[in-house]
Order: sequence, then C-alpha cells, then structure tokens
Amino acid sequence: MPFPSFSFRPQKSFADLSDREVLALAITNEEEDGHIYRDFAERLRKDFPASAAVFTEMAEEETGHRQMLFDLYRQRFGEHIPLIRRDDVRGFIRRKPVWLSETYDMDAMRHRAESMEQEAANFYRRAATRTSDAAVRKLLDDLAEIEAGHEEHARRLTTGIPESTRNEERETARRNFVLQVIQPGLVGLMDGSVSTLAPVFAAAFATHSSWDTFLVGMAASVGAGISMGFAEALSDDGTLSGRGRPWIRGAVTGVMTTIGGIGHTLPYLIPDFRLATTLAIIVVLFELWAIAWVRARYMDTPFLRAALQIVVGGLLVFITGILIGNA
Repeated sequence: MPFPSFSFRPQKSFADLSDREVLALAITNEEEDGHIYRDFAERLRKDFPASAAVFTEMAEEETGHRQMLFDLYRQRFGEHIPLIRRDDVRGFIRRKPVWLSETYDMDAMRHRAESMEQEAANFYRRAATRTSDAAVRKLLDDLAEIEAGHEEHARRLTTGIPESTRNEERETARRNFVLQVIQPGLVGLMDGSVSTLAPVFAAAFATHSSWDTFLVGMAASVGAGISMGFAEALSDDGTLSGRGRPWIRGAVTGVMTTIGGIGHTLPYLIPDFRLATTLAIIVVLFELWAIAWVRARYMDTPFLRAALQIVVGGLLVFITGILIGNA
C-alpha cells in the first residue's frame, strides 16, 4: 500500500531534474517495479501458480522497459548511471517493501499492481512534457502509452484468470487463513474463556470482593496468554503443516487467550460484587456464543453442535469454580 514520503535527507524537486537524471530515475523505477512483481510471483508460486505466472510476465516486461531506457541513456550520456531513487525526489510515493509484509492478500496485491502501472504511466507523461531532447521525449511518450495499456494487463489479475482458477485460489487463501490465523486464535479464545472461568468465579465466591477477583482474573488471563503463546510457537514450525510462521501463530494464540480471560474479568472493576458477577456471567455467555459462531463460520461445525459443545464445557468449568469458591 502506498504511503507518503517523509524524509529528513535532502531531496530534489522533480521539475529540477535534468534529462540525464530523469532517465536514471526511470531506470531505477523499472528495476524496482520488476523486483516487486518477482517478489509477488515467488510468494504466490506454490499456492497460486496462475497469478504467479502473470506477475512473472509483468516483471519480464519491466525488464524490457529498463533495457529500452538504458539503451537510450547509454547513447546520450554514457555507461555510468547515477543511483537516483524515488526517495531522492520530492513528492514521489513510497511503497512498503514486499519483504516487510508477513502476509499477502491477493486482492491487495492485484490492486497494487494496477496502481503501479497507472503511476508509471503518469510519471512518463509528466517526464515527457518537460524534456527538451526529442529522442528522450519520444521514448517517454512511448513508455507512457505502454504502461497505460498495461493497466488493462494488470487487471488480468482480477478479471483475466479463469473463474475456476480464481475459486481454487480463494479456497487456498481461505484454508491458509484458517490454518494460520483462525485456528490458533480460536484455540486461544477457547482456552482463555473456558480455563479462566474456574479461578475467576472461585475467587469471586470465596472472597466476595470485586477487586480480589479482578486481580486473580488478570493474573490467570495474562499467565495463560503467555503460556499458550509460547506453547503454540514452539509446537510447530509450519514447514510441513503449512500453518505459517510459528511466532505469528504464537502471538495470535497468546493475545486471544488473554482476551478470552480478560473479558469476564473486567466487570469486577465494578465495586458492587453482585452487579459485577451478573455482568461477568453475561460476558461469559457472549464469549461462548462468539466461540460457537467462529467454529461454525470457519471450522465447518454446525452452529447448534458447536454451541452445545462449548456451553456444556463452559458450564462444567463454571460450576467447578462456584463449588470450589463456596467450599
């Protein structure tokens, strides 16, 4: 996704660039865009081969554009090309490097490709209007037309791939999302919501103190989150299972475990013990419903069956906590 360039290092206005600098910047742009397309293709090759092939083709076209620019540059200015990047020119849009992105949304990548082609066409049009060299102007005009045509080419990533292939890619993306995000998040939410019921309500009915119950709930929730997070991260490196980066899964599991426990702990910030307990029970019911909904939505479990399983388990833990607290 593009984001504005903010830099404290010296920058030069686009209007002040010489023809030599404009060509050097264009060469760098084509090289960077080609790298981005190749990075996309490499990341998609295993699960989305059709889209990866389109990105590879686009990268090869960027290489051809770079060669055209380099040939003209060499004729006009020699072999040495100064390193001029987007960051060196005021007003250019910077883009987050592909390698810094942990996850890849297909639609976002497709729209980014279309945006890149459009920006390249605008850049060449603008550059052509300010150069005094006829050969440079002609090449820039030609590239502007090519890039404008490539906007349609980029749309192949959303419209040109057969619907059957698109459906396969969507199903693969959904499966990866479930494995890498939903499943560890659901495990954490279930553990945090259910396992902390006993200590929280045991403390509540043993002390009848909202503050003491809150402290016990926070300790149980945070402790469970840390434990579950490390357990998930160390259980599987994702190489064979396809479950993604272990520390991302661990973070998701740990955060969701903590959230699951904190949900019915926060009501005990209310000094009135009866009111706090009533709200905590309502929150528990909502948590159990949310878990059942997620299981039905993403894990292909019928909602009534999921709700029954979760409610029965949660009820047993809840009763255990009350019995221990009243002992």
